[in-house]
Amino acid sequence: MRRTRSSHFAAVRPVAPTGQGGTLLPNKDLAAAWFLIVLIATPAWVLTIGQARDMGVEPGTMGMALPLFLLLWVTMMAAMMLPSMAPVAITWVRGIGRQSSGWARASRTIEFVGGYLLVWTAFGLLAYAALAFTGGLVDDHPTAGRWIGFSAFLLAGLYQLGPLKNVCLRHCRDPLSQLVHYAGFPRPARDLRVGVHHGAYCVGCCAGLMVVLIPLGVMNVAAMAGLAVVIFVEKLWSRGQLLARGVGVTFIVLAVLAPFQGWLLPGLQNSMPAMGGM
Repeated sequence: MRRTRSSHFAAVRPVAPTGQGGTLLPNKDLAAAWFLIVLIATPAWVLTIGQARDMGVEPGTMGMALPLFLLLWVTMMAAMMLPSMAPVAITWVRGIGRQSSGWARASRTIEFVGGYLLVWTAFGLLAYAALAFTGGLVDDHPTAGRWIGFSAFLLAGLYQLGPLKNVCLRHCRDPLSQLVHYAGFPRPARDLRVGVHHGAYCVGCCAGLMVVLIPLGVMNVAAMAGLAVVIFVEKLWSRGQLLARGVGVTFIVLAVLAPFQGWLLPGLQNSMPAMGGM
């Protein structure tokens, strides 16, 4: 029975979507799917940029209540993550299309995307707690910002070079075997489980990169765009793992510089004393 459920994936050529010789989909299907991804991600970027322009870059949660923060966080994650998770999403949805049609197909697709975003929403709770803590610390002790920046960049750099990052990135770069495994999940809430499972790997792949939003500012559009590019290239370029290690080394260098260079800490700077003369 499992072999029957997974047959629509078994016929797909097992090539990683990382430039190692091909793609997971025919070119026609791939072009249409990428157009849909862009169509979804573009409004998310427009909303994110508009909100960031109104709020600016400040320490901590910028006074946002948790529900509003989570709404903005999920919008940000949709903008940043959808392009990089496209190979998995496109291939899974294509499999759904072979088994379902009409409203059933749409419902299953929404279930998959919903499961993916549910994991990022849960991570948003941790992000809110971290931002609330660091923002309060900077308000009470302005000079603490430079050491928060040091710690955030160092943690991000070490994570980029660590084993968990490597495992999760390897999954995201070559998802076909995992998709075959997903096809064997029991039917009740299967698409939700697939979205949650892949979302967990994606969080594990990108968690270190998200940490640098503490010193750079959670509503820093330039930082978000830069991180989105890094995430996209890490997952889809043939040398993405090398890039991940290079970014990790860069973060460690920035950690050394952060206590003495205020321009590296726009997300912690408003409440900090001038550090230009240090």
